[in-house]
Amino acid sequence: MRMCEAASADTSAVRAGRCVGIRGFGRISLRAIALSGVAAMALAASPVNAETMSSALARAYATNPDINQQRAGVRGIDENIPKAKSGWLPKISATANVGAAYTYVRQAPTRIDEAHPTRQRPNGAKYDDSTPRGYGITASETLFDGFKTLNSVRQAESQAFGARETMRNTEQTVLLGAATSYMNVLRDTAIVNLRKNNISVLEEQLRQTRDRFQVGEVTRTDVAQAEASLAQSRSDFFAAQSNLRASVAAFRQYVGIEPKKLSPAKSVEKLLPKQLKSAVAVSQVEHPAIGSALHNVDVASYAVKVAEAALYPTLSVNGSVNRALDYQGFTGQKLFSASVTGQLNVPLYQGGAEYASIRQAKEQLGQARLAADLARDQVRALVVTSWGQLETAKAQLISGQAAVTAAEIALNGIREEAKVGQRTTFDVLTAQQTLLNARVLLVTAQRDRVVASYAVLSAMGHLSAARLNLTAQLYDPTIHLNQVKNKLIGVSTPDGR
Repeated sequence: MRMCEAASADTSAVRAGRCVGIRGFGRISLRAIALSGVAAMALAASPVNAETMSSALARAYATNPDINQQRAGVRGIDENIPKAKSGWLPKISATANVGAAYTYVRQAPTRIDEAHPTRQRPNGAKYDDSTPRGYGITASETLFDGFKTLNSVRQAESQAFGARETMRNTEQTVLLGAATSYMNVLRDTAIVNLRKNNISVLEEQLRQTRDRFQVGEVTRTDVAQAEASLAQSRSDFFAAQSNLRASVAAFRQYVGIEPKKLSPAKSVEKLLPKQLKSAVAVSQVEHPAIGSALHNVDVASYAVKVAEAALYPTLSVNGSVNRALDYQGFTGQKLFSASVTGQLNVPLYQGGAEYASIRQAKEQLGQARLAADLARDQVRALVVTSWGQLETAKAQLISGQAAVTAAEIALNGIREEAKVGQRTTFDVLTAQQTLLNARVLLVTAQRDRVVASYAVLSAMGHLSAARLNLTAQLYDPTIHLNQVKNKLIGVSTPDGR
């Protein structure tokens, strides 16, 4: 069965130190299975086209859909600022009309005034086909709106800043996911190779046990034990392959490509403070989840002031210029008008909706403040948890190395004792399984240490392309904001769409 492309085609089994003999399993060195991180022995030897942790994270930073959709969302929220500023700008509109009119005016019939026979009233009717038309311009400017526009602009700015923090949190999540999937592929590739090599060793063990059974040195029970161990080893191998496929799928999700020739990765503990207390203090200031929550508090605070503006009077000035031709349906009749008026509107009572809106905004402000406190507690717990996982992984790595060394010595000794009849086949198989489990745990501990170091960096709010010095074009959200915040007209986005 082919291995995943995480390893090159010629490294589908452990090459360094591999031996199919009964003693071969014990001679696979720790360096061969755990060199420079997790599983260098499972990777291609040529580093020319190898994928590194930095290159994988840079690719995820540049191309991951989750990050890019969040950046697009930030750009969309930036547009709330010019929308809010429109309250300070005049509103100008032009109107035009044209139509056809038929006018019929019937006058009163003629009659003679007996007192004044010379006075007569006209008799008859007037008909007219006309084309009434006109055009005009109206403009209005709000001079005072109860500080609604001012607070709306500040609210929009806080929304933009909060969106940036949310974007930064998404970037951290994606980078951590990419780093985790990278290490999972390395770990699972190494475990697949270990278990595949174990199958070869157990096959040789079974062959030798059957040979010894033929000459009467062992019983049928010994053969059955060897067969059972081989069957279980194959089952474990298939399970390891399934785990590797899942890790490859996760890598593809975060990084965007299939993992090929992954290089060993190192911990980023050099970017971490020496003490947990310092890590917690940094996280309370710089974690994007807390920053986003604090900006949401500002947004809610300005929302209260925007709602209170409904209780203030408003003052505006309005102007218009209009010209009408064939006015009132009579050909040749014209009208020109121009006006400038000031308007003061003092709200007295609008049914109470504005008061409910203010109370609602105040409750939402209280909710936002509690959410900020919750974010602080969650981040602190995350730092403590991640720090503990890192310390545990480091301790497990030390104990795991000792366990592998001890298990290798024990296996070699048990095999020698089995030759002279002091140990059974079951003892040998048990020692082999103990060594395999120790090596798997060591590989897992190496993976856990690297992942935990990235997790602590993320919990502190420092997992970013800049701090990791990734070779990627850093995304600067201030560029788009500066391009649109004072844009008064135009429907194209700054990138030309």
